[in-house]
Amino acid sequence: MTTATTSWPVGELDLHLIAEGRHERLWDVLGAHVTSVDGTEGTAFAVWAPNARTVQVVGDFNGWDGSAHALQSVGSGVWSIFVPGVEAGAVYKLKIQGPDGTWTDKADPMAFGTEVPPATGSVVTAPRHVWKDDAWLAERARRSPHQSPVSIYEVHLGSWRPGLGYRELATELADYLELTGFTHVELMPVAEHPFGGSWGYQVTSYYAPTSRFGSPDDFRWFVDELHQRGFGVIVDWVPAHFPRDEWALARFDGTPLYEHPDPRKGEQPDWGTFVFDFGRREVRNFLVANALYWLEVELLEPVQGVGHEEVAHLASAEVEDEGAPVGLLALA
Repeated sequence: MTTATTSWPVGELDLHLIAEGRHERLWDVLGAHVTSVDGTEGTAFAVWAPNARTVQVVGDFNGWDGSAHALQSVGSGVWSIFVPGVEAGAVYKLKIQGPDGTWTDKADPMAFGTEVPPATGSVVTAPRHVWKDDAWLAERARRSPHQSPVSIYEVHLGSWRPGLGYRELATELADYLELTGFTHVELMPVAEHPFGGSWGYQVTSYYAPTSRFGSPDDFRWFVDELHQRGFGVIVDWVPAHFPRDEWALARFDGTPLYEHPDPRKGEQPDWGTFVFDFGRREVRNFLVANALYWLEVELLEPVQGVGHEEVAHLASAEVEDEGAPVGLLALA
């Protein structure tokens, strides 16, 4: 078992921006980050759980016993810890004690990697991919998107070529796009999701590409290869609702945190899912930062927002509720 150091610093400006819902690079602060403290290598964990009594990190590095690895409350609802010796590839969860004293093991909302479903653990990652698409990015910056031809091929990776991983899919897909004359590929949702039958439209890990087809670096290789072959990559993005799985976002800190606390506004009966609480600034921040993450870190084209009807339903419910204010996230 490693010895924990609880002095992992979260900057005052970061905490201020998180509290205001204006942290545009939320992924730089929250989640699991391989780093070093005073020359000691390890991983820093940070999570937003404002109503939790206690937060621990558990994983294959401590026998799934978090008693020695309790996170420290550092303000703005954020908890953090630095654990020496934890490397990329470690599987972990956040063990959260809610206000009523109940403990629940949760996947990290800001995890950058996950176990292959049906396993539900989060995975510590350390990106190693070296991008080689500079020429394509430079060309994209030069051309006018409103004056360039666009032809988009939409694909669900799991059913297009079953059994292939991100790297094999990139080669076959680029060959197909060249043959058919498309300029872009639009991926049906690739953020991690527990139920394959949802085709990715019920997301549990918004910052992690699904591990069904490989690692996060394999996904970056996929995007990079398509760029080098001359094709843009768009993803469907699902900011409207999320599944009820106990180990994921639902009642994350023992309270309705990401979902609206009013069941009339927080549940999507047609899908059996929860609807995000768009009136809460930290939730809006989580989603806006997520869109920026896919654009800036994974170098994708502007995302395609999916689930407009749920957002519209929420707006309607807010308006009908005796003049309650409407909180909406603008979708790209």
